[in-house]
Amino acid sequence: MLNHSHSHDHKSPKSVSKASSAGLHAHKAGDAKHSHAKEVSSQKVLMIALIITLGFAAVEVFAGFFANSLALISDAGHMVTDAAGLLLAVVAQVISKRPPSAKNSFGFGRAEALAAFVNGLAMVLLVIWISVEAISRFISPHLVAGETVTLVALLGLLVNIFVAWMLSRNNNSMNTRAALVHVMGDLLGSVAALIAGIVIQYTGWMQIDPILSLVVCLLLIKSTVSILAESYHFLMKGVPKHIDFLKVGDDLVKINGVNAIHDLHIWEMTPGYPALIGHIEIDHITEWPKIMDDIREMLLSEHGIDHVTLQPEVHPADQVPEHSALAL
Repeated sequence: MLNHSHSHDHKSPKSVSKASSAGLHAHKAGDAKHSHAKEVSSQKVLMIALIITLGFAAVEVFAGFFANSLALISDAGHMVTDAAGLLLAVVAQVISKRPPSAKNSFGFGRAEALAAFVNGLAMVLLVIWISVEAISRFISPHLVAGETVTLVALLGLLVNIFVAWMLSRNNNSMNTRAALVHVMGDLLGSVAALIAGIVIQYTGWMQIDPILSLVVCLLLIKSTVSILAESYHFLMKGVPKHIDFLKVGDDLVKINGVNAIHDLHIWEMTPGYPALIGHIEIDHITEWPKIMDDIREMLLSEHGIDHVTLQPEVHPADQVPEHSALAL
């Protein structure tokens, strides 16, 4: 039986060749309790948000060019980007629910992080474009139709509040949080456009339009960088943020019967599902089942890791080679 958390049994070539993909991916007693096919509850919410955002984006793009307002155009640009981001999020969640296969043994959970990373890059490009255009318009102000900007921005604000509310109730995934960052950018853009429209309508001060566009860009940078950093860390198989790699190594060595550990790696297969592999040096192979049970219990209770694959190596305590210390 293939088990994620015991020593490797030696199978004959014949038995391995007859193993089915479903059997190889099955979880049995002692294996991790996670599901490779990621359960997603927010797909319907993302679809509704996509339809609403895409529909109003078309209205706002037209109104933005008609009113000649950068604040409104930037808000429209945010919504167009959001629509693309939400589409990516939906596609990623559909893909992430596909079961593992012979070519993708971990399933497709990483599609979520990939979509979040692409969304982050798209937002960075949009912020750069709006910033350059805002500086240009501040130097050479453009005539803006304040009344049109005010009306459309108010409608956009209501739409974005509704979409943000839906996504905030289902923000338990990296992908949904990335989409929410886009929508929050839209919401801020709508507020900026609304203020710009009112100021222009009653004072005629055209520079308020590019100034507020720059303010929105600055507010978006922090959230965008955060999403990019989180998704990049996951895609590069970084140690999960909530897990202390050195503490895990120390706790493993403290297990009774463990002499040393090396070749230790910790990462997330899909968001929220950490995995650990490594080599454990022990005195007697007969002690391995008890040691493995103690390790599994400790990793789950102390570090939240239940997908464990460890290879035992017999090295008596008085003959442990120097290189067998924890590899950092």
